[in-house]
Amino acid sequence: MYSKIKPPTKKISKQAVKVWRMSEAIIHLIIIAILFLLLIADNYFAWKEWIGWMLIGFVLLSLFHSIWSIFIEPILLQKYWRYDVNEEFIHTKRGAWYETHELIPMTKVQSVKLDQGPFLRKYNLYSLSIGTMGDSHEIPAIPEKEAYELRDKIAYYAKIKEVD
Repeated sequence: MYSKIKPPTKKISKQAVKVWRMSEAIIHLIIIAILFLLLIADNYFAWKEWIGWMLIGFVLLSLFHSIWSIFIEPILLQKYWRYDVNEEFIHTKRGAWYETHELIPMTKVQSVKLDQGPFLRKYNLYSLSIGTMGDSHEIPAIPEKEAYELRDKIAYYAKIKEVD
């Protein structure tokens, strides 16, 4: 009755790990710097004692979270992210512990967009955003040539017309 849909097989670039590590490192450095500034302010202004302990707790939590999100999470994201495109669907799969499978029908696709920030540009990568009627879906860190081919392929399958 129903045809078996094969799981996606295409992986995102291994360079994505470096990109995600750099962006997470910057974010966590800013957060930890702000927390240390608050600790200095706590010491200087002699705030209530519990505020200092809360700030120390936040610094420790930030350190543990930064270890996770800089060193472990990017590897898992790259390892378990898959995508595939055919005439009927865009199929994505992600997640190490909680797997998420998405099937996006080509009939619902309204737009396809390539994004490239400074870190992605350094490694010649793009993120592909697929706009549907009620949501937006993303395939991160695709090499440049493959990203343009994928964008054109999705636009062709979805019958998206180029607007001047």
